[in-house]
Order: sequence, then C-alpha cells, then structure tokens
Amino acid sequence: MREIDVKQVTQAVAKLCKDSCYYLPEELLAYYKKAIDVEESPLGKEILTTIVENAELAKSKDVPICQDTGLTVVFMEIGQDVHFTGGDLYTAIHAGVADGYVNGYLRKSSVDDPVFVRKNTGDNTPGIIHTTIVPGDKVHIIVCPKGCGSENMGAMKMLKPADGVEGIIKFVVDTVRSAGPNPCPPVTVGVGIGGNMEKAALLAKYSLTRKVGDHNANPQYAELEGKLLELVNNTGVGPSGLGGRITAVAVNIEYAPTHIGGLPVAVNLNCHAARRAEMTL
Repeated sequence: MREIDVKQVTQAVAKLCKDSCYYLPEELLAYYKKAIDVEESPLGKEILTTIVENAELAKSKDVPICQDTGLTVVFMEIGQDVHFTGGDLYTAIHAGVADGYVNGYLRKSSVDDPVFVRKNTGDNTPGIIHTTIVPGDKVHIIVCPKGCGSENMGAMKMLKPADGVEGIIKFVVDTVRSAGPNPCPPVTVGVGIGGNMEKAALLAKYSLTRKVGDHNANPQYAELEGKLLELVNNTGVGPSGLGGRITAVAVNIEYAPTHIGGLPVAVNLNCHAARRAEMTL
C-alpha cells in the first residue's frame, strides 16, 4: 500500500490549473501551425495565425490563453493500492482549484446557485471531479478547464438503434454546423456513444482529454472519427465561424455498452483553446 498525503494532490491540481490555462498542448499548437498552410480562406489563415501568436504569447508571459478560464474539470485515475492521508481527497482537490485560480490570476467563473442567487464563489470552486479506480499505486490527474462558450454548444440525443451510424453522423455534423461561431472554432469534437444518458455525456467530455492525433483503438470507431472530421470540415464553418476549411482539429469518440433498446449519443465541443494538463503522482 502506497500512502500519498492529500497536500500533494492540492499542489498538483493548483499547478495543473495554471499550466492548462497558460500553455496550449504542444501537439495542438503544432497542428495549428500546419493548418495555416492547409486553410484555403485568407481570413481563416489570418485567424489561425492569430491563434498561434496568442498561444505563444500566453506561454511566454505565463498568462491565460483566453479570459474565460472556465469551470475546472478534474479526471483522476486512482490506483487501488493508494491510500490518501492527511485529509479528504475531494477537499484537497477543491483547495488546489482555489489555489490555482486565485494565485494564478485566473478568472473565477463559478456561481453557487445556478438559478436564483448566482453568487460567484470567488475562487472557482467547486471543481467538477470524476474518479476511476485502476490497478497499481499511481494517481494520474488530468485537469481540463472548460469555458461556457463551447460548453453551451454541447448536445445530447437518445437515438434509436435503427438510426445506426448514419443517425450518429447526422447528429454530430448538425450539432457542429448549428453551433457555428459560438464555440470559437476550430473545435475539438468529443463524441460519447452508448451507456445511458449520463454515461454518454461523460464519455464525450472524457474523449476531449485525448491528444490531437490519437484515435480510438477500435478500428471501426477510428474510421468513423476520420469520416466525421472530414464531414465537419466540409461544413464550411471555418476558423471563428467566418468560413474556411479548418472547422475542427479532431473528432474523438469514446463508447460503452448500452441497452438493447437504446443508442445514446452526446457531443461536447472544445473551443480552439482545447486546454489540458496532466500529471502522475
């Protein structure tokens, strides 16, 4: 049994909050640099160039890539041979979020009551936490802040099994097309298929933790990812929704077993600043 003091978790989450908001993932930045030459629209080229310049400036100055530093989503894979000491794990995670956002000078966007009061919590807590127990004695933490411009453009649909692949394709492409400029494209398209309503939504969000260029291990789903990316980029939405070729950088699919009578599908869109930072303790 390996013991980990929850203070280490707080420190890790605080650092990941700042890193994810300051530094665009390297593979995504490299994609944008190449996309400038691929984009056919002159305005699209200009927008992609600005995205690259913005990301490089944010990195050099240690400032946020975007003013909307979002709600803090934390995925944790916890080894079953780990024992946390020194306090409550979730309290430690929330403390890390507060530390990262306050001391990292990141915008605080969380409100306590979603309907009636909507008072800002002042430190961007609580984080949105998803934990999974896995073999081993390591803890892997992924922090992926998500602003509301892109989050608002997500969609969920309970398709019928008879709708099949074509139904999934139509729903995903229609979702991106109707979102237009709102999620600040080029987007990363996360797709969750199967499970039930909440499982599909979680799969869609989790798929966005994947590196750009990494595909589903199942060749059929990997092929569907490629087909969806081509169709999404054929919509002509383009960078910032102002027309062009590069509407999305990737389509990531995660799937799970489902009921014989169902075909749940969820779509979650990341904006061009597809923020992600991770660490293993």
